[in-house]
Amino acid sequence: MSIILITGASSGIGRLTARTLAAAGHTVYATMRDPVGGNAAAAADLIAYGDTQPGELRVVELDVTSQSSADAAVARVVDEAGGLDVVVQNAGHLYIGYVEAFTAADLTRLLDINAVGAHRVNRAALPHLRRQRSGVLIWVGSTIPVTTPPFLGPYVASKAAFDSLAVVTSYEVSQFGIETTIVMPGAIPQGTDHFSGASHASDDGVTAQYGELDPLVARTHAAHDDLFAPGTTADPQDVADEIARVLALPVGAKPFRTVVDAAHAGVDHVVAFADLTREAFVRRLGFAETLALKR
Repeated sequence: MSIILITGASSGIGRLTARTLAAAGHTVYATMRDPVGGNAAAAADLIAYGDTQPGELRVVELDVTSQSSADAAVARVVDEAGGLDVVVQNAGHLYIGYVEAFTAADLTRLLDINAVGAHRVNRAALPHLRRQRSGVLIWVGSTIPVTTPPFLGPYVASKAAFDSLAVVTSYEVSQFGIETTIVMPGAIPQGTDHFSGASHASDDGVTAQYGELDPLVARTHAAHDDLFAPGTTADPQDVADEIARVLALPVGAKPFRTVVDAAHAGVDHVVAFADLTREAFVRRLGFAETLALKR
């Protein structure tokens, strides 16, 4: 069984993944902001659930926008559990609105949470994984850089940055025995806080100038619901189950990408071809060894 750190575990995919992995017998550190304040109920729920499972489920504070917070969280895991095997990069936030109406500060903030935040956690965790020359990075990305729907511009950009960071990081860490899997959920309009907790553009003046499009923006959530057959929707538990499946695979057998998409948008075909093209280019550059796990 593995020692696992999960970011953004107070709700949605992160919470379900923590529960699923604890039920599978792993030692899970579910991290979140403010577990004794704003997220106290979520933390208590996870701890209570963990008490009934074969694995261990502990809650640790981690704010991905702070390097010192990431460092402290990883240090606690290593001190308490004696090591770290898996990092599940799941923390994220959603913006809805007109691209022009998001200020530079808005866009910078979302990139900081959704992309730079993962990098901070890696900078805290990778020294331990490199030292032991083993480990797994699970990146919970999205199909959205491929599907690119309207009115979610900053989010699309941030998840594209997250995906690219995962790919380029994988070349380097593979040479230290560290595996990478990018899990790409499709649209999940129910069962997470993404839509209900979404932020909006700061520039109200520009937003007002796009007012004739407001009816389209207003139906963003409903439009994603309408992707599914009547009576069905995407279940975030399916993503948690896929993460558990991937982690159960032997070393060297984990997929580089896996798509979990109840909307059947065809993203799996697009990314499969894109990765083949990318890998061929890396080989032409003479860096083929970075595509293989060094063991």
